[in-house]
Amino acid sequence: MLVLGIQGSPRKKGNTSHLLERFLEEARSRGCRTTTIDVDSKRILPCKELVVCEKKGICPLRDDMHDEIYTLLRKADVVVMATPIFFYNVPAQLKALIDRSQTLWARKYRLSLIDPKRAWRRGFLLALGATRGKNLFEGVQLTTKYFFDAIGASHEGSLTYWKIEKPGDIAAHPGLADDIREAVSRLIDPLAGRKRVLFVDADGACLAPMAWAYTQKLAGDRIDADFAGLTPMPILDPTMESCMKEKGIDMGFFRPQGLTGLAESFAPERIVLLGETARTIPLPGFTGEVIAWDIPEFDREDLEQARSARDRIEELVRHFVEIA
Repeated sequence: MLVLGIQGSPRKKGNTSHLLERFLEEARSRGCRTTTIDVDSKRILPCKELVVCEKKGICPLRDDMHDEIYTLLRKADVVVMATPIFFYNVPAQLKALIDRSQTLWARKYRLSLIDPKRAWRRGFLLALGATRGKNLFEGVQLTTKYFFDAIGASHEGSLTYWKIEKPGDIAAHPGLADDIREAVSRLIDPLAGRKRVLFVDADGACLAPMAWAYTQKLAGDRIDADFAGLTPMPILDPTMESCMKEKGIDMGFFRPQGLTGLAESFAPERIVLLGETARTIPLPGFTGEVIAWDIPEFDREDLEQARSARDRIEELVRHFVEIA
Protein backbone atom coordinates (compact mmCIF):
# COMPACT_ATOMS: atom_id res chain seq x y z
CA MET A 1 0.00 0.00 0.00
CA LEU A 2 1.40 3.37 -1.03
CA VAL A 3 0.77 6.37 1.23
CA LEU A 4 1.55 9.70 -0.45
CA GLY A 5 2.26 12.70 1.74
CA ILE A 6 1.85 16.20 0.33
CA GLN A 7 3.92 18.65 2.37
CA GLY A 8 2.31 22.01 1.62
CA SER A 9 4.36 24.35 3.80
CA PRO A 10 7.13 26.53 2.31
CA ARG A 11 9.00 26.11 5.59
CA LYS A 12 11.30 23.11 5.22
CA LYS A 13 11.51 21.76 8.76
CA GLY A 14 8.60 23.45 10.43
CA ASN A 15 5.58 22.19 12.33
CA THR A 16 3.73 21.03 9.19
CA SER A 17 6.67 18.94 8.04
CA HIS A 18 7.02 17.39 11.50
CA LEU A 19 3.32 16.54 11.68
CA LEU A 20 3.34 14.87 8.27
CA GLU A 21 6.49 12.88 8.97
CA ARG A 22 5.07 11.59 12.26
CA PHE A 23 1.96 10.48 10.36
CA LEU A 24 3.97 8.73 7.65
CA GLU A 25 6.23 7.11 10.22
CA GLU A 26 3.19 5.54 11.85
CA ALA A 27 2.01 4.32 8.43
CA ARG A 28 5.42 2.75 7.75
CA SER A 29 5.28 0.96 11.09
CA ARG A 30 2.16 -0.75 9.74
CA GLY A 31 3.92 -1.99 6.60
CA CYS A 32 3.01 0.82 4.18
CA ARG A 33 5.29 2.28 1.54
CA THR A 34 5.46 6.07 1.76
CA THR A 35 6.70 8.92 -0.37
CA THR A 36 6.43 12.70 -0.02
CA ILE A 37 5.88 15.62 -2.37
CA ASP A 38 7.55 18.71 -0.90
CA VAL A 39 5.44 21.20 -2.83
CA ASP A 40 7.71 24.22 -2.40
CA SER A 41 10.66 22.37 -3.94
CA LYS A 42 8.68 21.43 -7.06
CA ARG A 43 8.14 23.39 -10.25
CA ILE A 44 4.36 23.74 -10.39
CA LEU A 45 2.98 26.39 -12.70
CA PRO A 46 -0.32 28.00 -11.73
CA CYS A 47 -3.39 27.01 -13.71
CA LYS A 48 -3.83 29.28 -16.73
CA GLU A 49 -7.41 28.18 -17.42
CA LEU A 50 -6.60 27.04 -20.96
CA VAL A 51 -9.50 24.53 -20.78
CA VAL A 52 -7.49 21.94 -22.72
CA CYS A 53 -7.90 19.49 -19.84
CA GLU A 54 -11.68 19.61 -20.10
CA LYS A 55 -11.57 18.73 -23.79
CA LYS A 56 -8.60 16.33 -23.99
CA GLY A 57 -7.95 15.29 -20.40
CA ILE A 58 -4.39 16.61 -20.41
CA CYS A 59 -2.74 19.81 -19.25
CA PRO A 60 -0.51 21.51 -21.85
CA LEU A 61 1.71 23.00 -19.13
CA ARG A 62 4.92 21.00 -18.80
CA ASP A 63 6.36 20.96 -15.30
CA ASP A 64 6.57 18.63 -12.30
CA MET A 65 2.80 18.08 -12.32
CA HIS A 66 3.12 16.52 -15.75
CA ASP A 67 6.43 14.75 -15.14
CA GLU A 68 5.83 13.36 -11.65
CA ILE A 69 2.92 14.51 -9.52
CA TYR A 70 -0.06 13.31 -11.58
CA THR A 71 1.52 9.85 -11.59
CA LEU A 72 2.03 9.83 -7.82
CA LEU A 73 -1.55 10.97 -7.21
CA ARG A 74 -2.74 8.09 -9.40
CA LYS A 75 -0.49 5.43 -7.84
CA ALA A 76 -1.30 6.30 -4.22
CA ASP A 77 -3.73 4.27 -2.16
CA VAL A 78 -3.83 6.98 0.51
CA VAL A 79 -3.14 10.71 0.02
CA VAL A 80 -2.33 12.76 3.12
CA MET A 81 -2.29 16.53 2.61
CA ALA A 82 -0.46 18.55 5.28
CA THR A 83 -0.74 22.32 5.35
CA PRO A 84 -0.42 25.43 7.49
CA ILE A 85 -3.23 27.97 7.30
CA PHE A 86 -2.57 31.10 5.21
CA PHE A 87 -5.58 33.49 5.29
CA TYR A 88 -7.98 30.64 6.10
CA ASN A 89 -6.69 28.40 3.32
CA VAL A 90 -3.55 26.75 1.98
CA PRO A 91 -0.30 28.45 0.87
CA ALA A 92 0.00 29.53 -2.76
CA GLN A 93 2.44 26.73 -3.64
CA LEU A 94 -0.02 24.07 -2.52
CA LYS A 95 -2.97 25.88 -4.08
CA ALA A 96 -1.24 25.65 -7.46
CA LEU A 97 -1.06 21.85 -7.14
CA ILE A 98 -4.71 21.71 -6.10
CA ASP A 99 -5.82 23.92 -9.00
CA ARG A 100 -3.89 21.80 -11.47
CA SER A 101 -5.76 18.69 -10.27
CA GLN A 102 -8.53 20.02 -12.53
CA THR A 103 -6.97 17.76 -15.16
CA LEU A 104 -7.90 14.68 -13.13
CA TRP A 105 -11.33 16.16 -12.38
CA ALA A 106 -11.91 16.63 -16.12
CA ARG A 107 -10.97 13.05 -16.96
CA LYS A 108 -13.52 11.89 -14.39
CA TYR A 109 -16.40 14.29 -15.00
CA ARG A 110 -15.94 15.53 -18.57
CA LEU A 111 -14.56 12.41 -20.24
CA SER A 112 -16.36 9.90 -17.97
CA LEU A 113 -13.26 7.79 -17.40
CA ILE A 114 -12.87 5.54 -14.37
CA ASP A 115 -9.59 5.66 -12.45
CA PRO A 116 -9.01 1.98 -11.46
CA LYS A 117 -8.20 3.00 -7.87
CA ARG A 118 -10.98 5.53 -7.46
CA ALA A 119 -13.29 3.33 -5.38
CA TRP A 120 -10.60 2.50 -2.84
CA ARG A 121 -8.28 5.52 -2.63
CA ARG A 122 -8.49 7.47 0.63
CA GLY A 123 -7.66 11.06 1.51
CA PHE A 124 -6.80 12.67 4.84
CA LEU A 125 -6.05 16.26 5.94
CA LEU A 126 -3.45 17.47 8.43
CA ALA A 127 -3.69 21.21 9.15
CA LEU A 128 -2.42 23.64 11.73
CA GLY A 129 -2.78 27.36 12.35
CA ALA A 130 -1.32 30.00 14.62
CA THR A 131 -4.56 31.49 15.94
CA ARG A 132 -7.50 30.11 17.91
CA GLY A 133 -10.22 31.41 15.56
CA LYS A 134 -13.44 29.38 15.57
CA ASN A 135 -13.61 29.26 11.75
CA LEU A 136 -9.88 28.79 11.20
CA PHE A 137 -10.17 25.53 9.27
CA GLU A 138 -13.47 26.01 7.41
CA GLY A 139 -11.87 27.23 4.19
CA VAL A 140 -9.24 24.50 4.02
CA GLN A 141 -11.82 21.81 4.80
CA LEU A 142 -13.89 22.82 1.77
CA THR A 143 -10.84 23.05 -0.47
CA THR A 144 -9.63 19.64 0.68
CA LYS A 145 -13.03 18.04 0.14
CA TYR A 146 -13.12 19.03 -3.51
CA PHE A 147 -9.43 18.31 -4.08
CA PHE A 148 -9.86 14.74 -2.88
CA ASP A 149 -12.91 14.35 -5.09
CA ALA A 150 -10.93 15.62 -8.09
CA ILE A 151 -8.10 13.10 -7.58
CA GLY A 152 -10.48 10.21 -6.95
CA ALA A 153 -10.17 9.80 -3.18
CA SER A 154 -12.73 9.66 -0.41
CA HIS A 155 -12.33 12.30 2.32
CA GLU A 156 -11.71 10.18 5.42
CA GLY A 157 -11.21 12.93 7.99
CA SER A 158 -8.67 15.33 9.40
CA LEU A 159 -6.45 16.31 12.30
CA THR A 160 -6.43 20.07 12.90
CA TYR A 161 -4.48 22.01 15.52
CA TRP A 162 -4.91 25.59 16.76
CA LYS A 163 -2.21 27.88 18.26
CA ILE A 164 0.72 26.18 16.50
CA GLU A 165 3.15 28.99 15.68
CA LYS A 166 6.62 28.62 17.18
CA PRO A 167 9.15 25.97 16.11
CA GLY A 168 8.47 22.75 18.01
CA ASP A 169 4.91 23.62 19.02
CA ILE A 170 3.35 20.60 17.29
CA ALA A 171 5.96 18.19 18.65
CA ALA A 172 5.09 19.33 22.17
CA HIS A 173 1.34 19.10 21.63
CA PRO A 174 -0.24 16.83 24.25
CA GLY A 175 -1.93 13.79 22.80
CA LEU A 176 -0.30 14.09 19.35
CA ALA A 177 0.99 10.51 19.32
CA ASP A 178 -2.45 9.14 20.28
CA ASP A 179 -4.17 11.33 17.67
CA ILE A 180 -1.91 10.05 14.91
CA ARG A 181 -2.07 6.43 16.00
CA GLU A 182 -5.86 6.47 16.03
CA ALA A 183 -6.15 8.32 12.70
CA VAL A 184 -3.69 6.05 10.89
CA SER A 185 -5.44 2.99 12.26
CA ARG A 186 -8.82 4.15 10.94
CA LEU A 187 -7.29 5.08 7.60
CA ILE A 188 -5.01 2.12 6.98
CA ASP A 189 -6.48 -0.90 8.77
CA PRO A 190 -9.44 -1.46 6.38
CA LEU A 191 -6.95 -1.92 3.52
CA ALA A 192 -4.12 -3.56 5.43
CA GLY A 193 -5.13 -7.21 5.00
CA ARG A 194 -5.28 -7.22 1.21
CA LYS A 195 -3.37 -9.85 -0.74
CA ARG A 196 -0.43 -8.46 -2.73
CA VAL A 197 -0.27 -9.38 -6.42
CA LEU A 198 2.31 -8.26 -8.98
CA PHE A 199 1.58 -8.45 -12.71
CA VAL A 200 4.69 -8.71 -14.89
CA ASP A 201 5.30 -8.58 -18.63
CA ALA A 202 8.33 -7.89 -20.80
CA ASP A 203 8.16 -4.09 -20.81
CA GLY A 204 5.51 -3.17 -18.21
CA ALA A 205 3.61 -1.13 -20.77
CA CYS A 206 0.77 -3.25 -22.10
CA LEU A 207 -0.38 -6.62 -20.77
CA ALA A 208 0.58 -6.18 -17.11
CA PRO A 209 -1.06 -2.74 -16.70
CA MET A 210 -4.27 -4.02 -18.27
CA ALA A 211 -4.41 -6.93 -15.80
CA TRP A 212 -3.55 -4.58 -12.96
CA ALA A 213 -6.30 -2.11 -13.90
CA TYR A 214 -9.02 -4.74 -14.05
CA THR A 215 -7.87 -6.23 -10.74
CA GLN A 216 -7.93 -2.84 -9.00
CA LYS A 217 -11.30 -1.95 -10.48
CA LEU A 218 -12.95 -5.27 -9.62
CA ALA A 219 -11.29 -6.20 -6.33
CA GLY A 220 -9.21 -3.31 -5.01
CA ASP A 221 -10.77 -3.80 -1.59
CA ARG A 222 -9.29 -7.32 -1.39
CA ILE A 223 -6.19 -7.17 -3.59
CA ASP A 224 -3.29 -4.72 -3.43
CA ALA A 225 -1.89 -4.97 -6.96
CA ASP A 226 1.00 -3.47 -8.88
CA PHE A 227 2.59 -3.99 -12.30
CA ALA A 228 6.13 -4.03 -13.68
CA GLY A 229 8.27 -5.06 -16.63
CA LEU A 230 11.69 -6.63 -17.04
CA THR A 231 12.79 -3.78 -19.31
CA PRO A 232 10.21 -1.06 -18.72
CA MET A 233 9.21 1.40 -21.42
CA PRO A 234 9.10 5.11 -20.53
CA ILE A 235 5.32 5.32 -21.08
CA LEU A 236 2.35 3.00 -21.35
CA ASP A 237 1.49 1.66 -24.78
CA PRO A 238 -0.84 4.17 -26.53
CA THR A 239 -2.88 1.46 -28.27
CA MET A 240 -3.47 -0.24 -24.92
CA GLU A 241 -4.60 3.08 -23.43
CA SER A 242 -7.02 3.58 -26.32
CA CYS A 243 -8.63 0.16 -26.06
CA MET A 244 -8.98 0.47 -22.26
CA LYS A 245 -10.58 3.89 -22.75
CA GLU A 246 -13.24 2.14 -24.82
CA LYS A 247 -14.18 0.30 -21.64
CA GLY A 248 -14.21 3.55 -19.68
CA ILE A 249 -11.01 2.69 -17.81
CA ASP A 250 -8.55 5.54 -17.38
CA MET A 251 -4.86 4.57 -17.72
CA GLY A 252 -3.70 8.18 -17.94
CA PHE A 253 -0.53 9.13 -16.03
CA PHE A 254 0.25 5.59 -14.87
CA ARG A 255 3.77 4.60 -15.91
CA PRO A 256 5.75 1.36 -16.31
CA GLN A 257 8.29 0.44 -13.66
CA GLY A 258 11.06 -2.12 -13.38
CA LEU A 259 11.34 -5.06 -11.00
CA THR A 260 14.28 -3.61 -9.07
CA GLY A 261 13.41 -3.17 -5.42
CA LEU A 262 9.84 -4.48 -5.66
CA ALA A 263 10.64 -7.83 -4.04
CA GLU A 264 11.52 -5.98 -0.85
CA SER A 265 9.32 -2.89 -0.93
CA PHE A 266 6.13 -4.54 -2.24
CA ALA A 267 6.79 -8.26 -1.43
CA PRO A 268 3.99 -9.79 -3.55
CA GLU A 269 2.40 -13.03 -2.45
CA ARG A 270 1.60 -13.87 -6.07
CA ILE A 271 3.38 -12.94 -9.29
CA VAL A 272 1.42 -13.26 -12.54
CA LEU A 273 3.51 -13.45 -15.72
CA LEU A 274 1.70 -12.34 -18.88
CA GLY A 275 2.71 -13.27 -22.43
CA GLU A 276 5.12 -15.78 -23.92
CA THR A 277 8.20 -13.62 -23.33
CA ALA A 278 7.34 -13.16 -19.66
CA ARG A 279 7.74 -16.88 -18.95
CA THR A 280 11.53 -16.47 -19.11
CA ILE A 281 11.73 -13.38 -16.89
CA PRO A 282 14.08 -13.91 -13.92
CA LEU A 283 12.59 -13.10 -10.52
CA PRO A 284 15.50 -12.92 -8.07
CA GLY A 285 14.45 -12.06 -4.55
CA PHE A 286 10.76 -12.80 -5.11
CA THR A 287 9.30 -15.55 -2.95
CA GLY A 288 5.63 -15.47 -3.93
CA GLU A 289 3.73 -18.05 -5.93
CA VAL A 290 4.31 -17.62 -9.68
CA ILE A 291 1.47 -18.00 -12.18
CA ALA A 292 1.72 -17.73 -15.98
CA TRP A 293 -1.10 -16.55 -18.22
CA ASP A 294 -0.94 -17.40 -21.91
CA ILE A 295 -1.65 -14.22 -23.83
CA PRO A 296 -0.78 -14.43 -27.56
CA GLU A 297 1.74 -11.90 -28.86
CA PHE A 298 0.06 -9.26 -31.01
CA ASP A 299 0.82 -6.29 -33.21
CA ARG A 300 0.60 -3.25 -30.92
CA GLU A 301 -0.28 -1.05 -33.87
CA ASP A 302 -3.41 -3.12 -34.42
CA LEU A 303 -6.34 -1.96 -32.27
CA GLU A 304 -8.40 -5.08 -33.01
CA GLN A 305 -5.63 -7.36 -31.74
CA ALA A 306 -5.24 -5.18 -28.66
CA ARG A 307 -8.97 -5.45 -27.99
CA SER A 308 -8.76 -9.23 -28.20
CA ALA A 309 -5.90 -9.30 -25.67
CA ARG A 310 -7.79 -6.86 -23.43
CA ASP A 311 -10.93 -9.00 -23.39
CA ARG A 312 -8.93 -12.17 -22.70
CA ILE A 313 -7.17 -10.47 -19.80
CA GLU A 314 -10.48 -9.25 -18.37
CA GLU A 315 -11.80 -12.82 -18.50
CA LEU A 316 -8.71 -14.16 -16.72
CA VAL A 317 -8.82 -11.42 -14.08
CA ARG A 318 -12.50 -12.00 -13.33
CA HIS A 319 -11.77 -15.67 -12.65
CA PHE A 320 -8.61 -14.79 -10.70
CA VAL A 321 -10.30 -12.38 -8.30
CA GLU A 322 -13.11 -14.86 -7.63
CA ILE A 323 -10.69 -17.44 -6.24
CA ALA A 324 -7.98 -15.12 -4.85
